[in-house]
Amino acid sequence: MQMPSLGPHVASPPPIRRRPLGRTSLTVSELGLGGAAIGNLYAPVDDASCRRALEAAWDAGLRLFDTAPYYGFGLSERRLGDALRCSPRDAYVVSTKVGRILRPVPRHSGDAERHGFCSPMPFEPAFDYSYDGIMRSHEASLHRLGLAYVDVLLVHDLGRLTHGAEHERHLSDFLGGGVRALEELRATGRIRAVGLGVNEWLICAQVMDQVRIDCVLLAGRYTLLEQEPAANFLPRCVAEGTSVVVGGAYNSGILATGTRSSGPLYFDYAPAPPSIIERVKALEAVCDAHQVPLAAAALQFPLAHPAVAAVIVGAASEERVTQGVAAYYHPIDPALWRDMKAEGLIHPLAPIPGDQS
Repeated sequence: MQMPSLGPHVASPPPIRRRPLGRTSLTVSELGLGGAAIGNLYAPVDDASCRRALEAAWDAGLRLFDTAPYYGFGLSERRLGDALRCSPRDAYVVSTKVGRILRPVPRHSGDAERHGFCSPMPFEPAFDYSYDGIMRSHEASLHRLGLAYVDVLLVHDLGRLTHGAEHERHLSDFLGGGVRALEELRATGRIRAVGLGVNEWLICAQVMDQVRIDCVLLAGRYTLLEQEPAANFLPRCVAEGTSVVVGGAYNSGILATGTRSSGPLYFDYAPAPPSIIERVKALEAVCDAHQVPLAAAALQFPLAHPAVAAVIVGAASEERVTQGVAAYYHPIDPALWRDMKAEGLIHPLAPIPGDQS
């Protein structure tokens, strides 16, 4: 497969670099594709558009693909498996998730939005972090993907942010049985890495106190807008050999669209508050001064941290994939990062591209 054309006078860019995933034998492309969008997140997308998006990602050199049973209630896994199945299995890395099982809804019809997904798949998700729940979820994912194995199994949405008052019960289920399931799958070679796929870093630190995990898919918490993990959590990941895959680098969209979009501005799955909008305006001003798209800075910033193995973008169209790839390759003068740091827009302990000291 060939790299998408960048124009008649532009040389093809170098291949997307790869980085090791924790202390495993896996390496992942620095840019990966997240599977929520091809699960019809917030809007229906036809099969052909999703297939073109996945083909564009492959042709651009993306070799890390993340999905979950929750994404479209099986739809994302089915679409991803259909696109990857004929490619050499050792050429790419697939992660999927456990923590929810899908229960059939016999009378379901249509694709009205449920839990954020407009999927026609007749299933309803239910949390289950037990030994049996994780084993069942893993087996069902293999069937939907049509693959003999997945590389990485992530425990999905564990934590107080998702579960509130039920957090301790779900954590107890995981530590009391789910951990044993993951360790058994890893020890027998049915998976090659285990980790968490979450939107909060505190639960990651809590689990790491008791369980050896290879990686964390952390969505929205280490971005140009949020860098709290730079103080303690990311250095701990470096010390313990736990890789971080950054999801939500655009913080639900505002770092992709900027503040000048004619549409609504979203941050962390909700309308952006005034304080966030003002901070994005300050980031935009620095980017404007250096003639750099905000989206490019947002995508490249997390990759400067030695704990970070990859950044994933969600896309259900060829155009969105192409935009993400362009943002990854866009040249950025190191002075941009120094200016952002001088203005207090980047945490003092957060490394910047070109300076990982």
